[in-house]
Amino acid sequence: MDLTTNYLGFRLPHPFMPGASPLVDSLDMVRRLEDAGAAAIVMHSLFQEQYVPPTSPPPAARAAPGGGPVTTQFALDPQQYLEQIRRIKASVSVPVIASLNGTLADEWLEWARSIEQAGADALELNIYYLAADPLESGAEVDRRIIHIARRVRGLVSIPIAVKLSVFISGVTHLVNNLDALGVNGVVLFNRFYQPDIDIETRTVVPAIKLSDSSELLVRLRWLAILSPQVRCTLAVSGGVHTTEDAVKALMAGASAVQVVSALLKNGPEHLTYLKAGLSRWLEDHGHGTLAGIQGILDHRRCPNPADYERANYTRILQSWRVEEPPGS
Repeated sequence: MDLTTNYLGFRLPHPFMPGASPLVDSLDMVRRLEDAGAAAIVMHSLFQEQYVPPTSPPPAARAAPGGGPVTTQFALDPQQYLEQIRRIKASVSVPVIASLNGTLADEWLEWARSIEQAGADALELNIYYLAADPLESGAEVDRRIIHIARRVRGLVSIPIAVKLSVFISGVTHLVNNLDALGVNGVVLFNRFYQPDIDIETRTVVPAIKLSDSSELLVRLRWLAILSPQVRCTLAVSGGVHTTEDAVKALMAGASAVQVVSALLKNGPEHLTYLKAGLSRWLEDHGHGTLAGIQGILDHRRCPNPADYERANYTRILQSWRVEEPPGS
């Protein structure tokens, strides 16, 4: 069975790879991911909040404004992150995709050049941004993202992908602009870990909830709409747990399938399960290649494209019936 796919200019043996997560902090886990069949390794992010000039000592060696050492909430400081890229590259034979996470197009993006020099095969820009400023318009948010991508595109020659939030007003317009800019891929979407409120302590507390298959639906819609419009390759991230989930994403136009929550729940070997399941599904449905199903239900080839727009919304609302309770 031919499961090969193209993502970010790489010819991959199949579409499955771990998404950005702490899994890659351990070299033993990285090797397990490759042994389980990972088509590429996506590293967790280096964050703009960690910024120091690339030639500066690591945070632990610097002094904080009050005179003590700088503390950090991150597993790896920037220099350690670069060294981890080198270690992973020396340990695996698949492409290694590093990640930068931030919202500002300033000096911290200089790390992109250092990441390339450390040996990363590609770079994922995770634009995790919440537009909370009432004076910032949707167009300004778009310009912010495009400016970051343009800056990084000018800094490195390796392929770059932009990982977007679903909370963007004009997804189609933005992705088409990123495509025109020369971005090699777009990842749909990063997950917003929503804060919770502790009503007893009256504090805002972090809350982590792993994804389930229901989160795939919004990604299917945008994969289907975008895939026939752009040249850059698209990856799905969030909501893929089963073979059926993966098939849906590929039919909608995904070139790569990034998995995190399913690996955290089931271990790296879940990649083997997904790959084998995809092969069986294609064989059972008379397909000899993955290319036979990629994009067959995108917005252009879907029998009723309106199903991805308002038609589905109105049909669902009109079909809902309230059942009378027994004995009424």
